[in-house]
Amino acid sequence: MSLVVAVTAALLAALAFAVAAVLQQAAASSVPETKSLRPSLFLSLFRRPLWLAGAVLDVASYIIQGVALAFGPLVLVMPLASTDLLFALPLMAWRHGQRLTRAEIAGAVCTAGGMAAFLVALPSTEGTALPGLADWVPVLIAIVAIVLGLLAVGVRMSGKIRTGFYAAAAGLLLALLDALTKSAADLFHDNGLAALGHWEPYALIVVGGAGLLLVQSSYQAGSLAVSLPVLDTVEPVGSVVMGAVVFQEPLATGWALAGQVVAGALAIAGIVILSRSPLVRA
Repeated sequence: MSLVVAVTAALLAALAFAVAAVLQQAAASSVPETKSLRPSLFLSLFRRPLWLAGAVLDVASYIIQGVALAFGPLVLVMPLASTDLLFALPLMAWRHGQRLTRAEIAGAVCTAGGMAAFLVALPSTEGTALPGLADWVPVLIAIVAIVLGLLAVGVRMSGKIRTGFYAAAAGLLLALLDALTKSAADLFHDNGLAALGHWEPYALIVVGGAGLLLVQSSYQAGSLAVSLPVLDTVEPVGSVVMGAVVFQEPLATGWALAGQVVAGALAIAGIVILSRSPLVRA
């Protein structure tokens, strides 16, 4: 039953995020580049009803994803929650009165098939439910250092390169947010309101705010055709790594691991194909 809840909630979270991304990128792309990476970006976006509608869906997606993480491991939930393009394209095609092309259908098949094969190879054993602070410190230091490095390079670039670097930094923070959400969800599941005595719920606010700023900056910097594939690749890969390192969630071994690598590559290839759709580029 827990597996059914985790999978269903993860897919619903992906659907909500897909719609939110389309709405928010449409609003953020009209904001001047000078506001990128600045809190004033939010002041401009809050005046746009389209962005606010996307923000509501973002919150809904995050809550639903939290439910999924309370019932399932990161290595299961996050690959599923990152299939937003799979849901976004049919919605955009319907909105514009168009049919999906053969390339778009092929991309969807690659993404869905690769994700299914990846999940089939997952071990059935569980990891550590509540990691300690010593498990978190090396990960926190590494994530902060990499994010700052990506931003230092991205701010000196322009166009697609800047969008890609911002999206990569945002994806890493979202992966950290996913891991913290998993920890906080487990705390509330086991301890109720006593979880507020731990540091993880408060870290969610800081990391979530920084992640949101970077995501919107990547939307503002360029097309979803660049930002979404990077986000949809970096976030689940980062989440799986943190699940293995912090929560000691087991990964496949031997031929099963090789199969997961191939399946993951197939899913990423599908995401790239979908990102090249004229609907996404528009």
